[in-house]
Amino acid sequence: MPPFTSLEGQKKHLGGFSVSRLIPQPACRSIGPFVFFDALGPADFESGQGIDVRPHPHIGLATITWLFEGALTHRDSLGTVIDITPGAVNWMHAGHGITHSERTPDDARASGHRIHALQAWVALPRSHEETDPSFQHVAAADLPVITEGGATITLIAGTLGAHASPVVYPHPILYAHVRLEAGASLELPPEWGERAVYLLSGDAGIGGQPLTPSALAILPQGPATLSTAGGCQLMILAGSPMAEPRHIEWNFVHHDKAAIAAAVARWREGGFPMVPGETEFIPY
Repeated sequence: MPPFTSLEGQKKHLGGFSVSRLIPQPACRSIGPFVFFDALGPADFESGQGIDVRPHPHIGLATITWLFEGALTHRDSLGTVIDITPGAVNWMHAGHGITHSERTPDDARASGHRIHALQAWVALPRSHEETDPSFQHVAAADLPVITEGGATITLIAGTLGAHASPVVYPHPILYAHVRLEAGASLELPPEWGERAVYLLSGDAGIGGQPLTPSALAILPQGPATLSTAGGCQLMILAGSPMAEPRHIEWNFVHHDKAAIAAAVARWREGGFPMVPGETEFIPY
């Protein structure tokens, strides 16, 4: 068995910009609780240009947009208005229903800007699919940073040894940004659950097989060691899968297809809360 399977992203056009969609794909529907993983950029926008993801709804998931460069203004139906900036966590818990938008901030749009980001969705456990929506901001300075053996690990969500992220998520998960110095290695134990690695830059390999930049390396069960010759930067996605398979339709995630059909009808009929200050929306 090879040490991992490499999954290339599929280009998706989202109105004015495109992303590389790593999951879901026919070859891989999820990694632990992760049911969606998009990579955006690095991309340069000229003065007057920007990203405009109009208000749209979600159910049954939590979202995290992780930025390396640039900024996005998040607005939601709870009244949250916040600029997503590099290194900070903005964790949106959709529960039974939330509406949000993401747009380039006015100052960045006016001057021109560069953006590099990852967006992930994680399914909510069945016990939390119908809870009230919420939004949690964690500043970069408040995230655990573990430094050991040439590895610097920023813990975005979940636990790692004695360290725990302040992000509230009621299911086993590990989401981390990792920098490895030249010659360093990192164990990826099977106790983490289902595991995948996304190489951002540099060189890295597992079991003698090199990772492909901007592809998702999906690990089989069993022990694995990640190593680098010249240093690298990467993301780790891991965790336990949900007890029941998750269905995805448009922006909706749920264990029950009937709940998704009801959410589609609710959006079409104007039954979701709207985002204060927004007049546009994305039709189903």
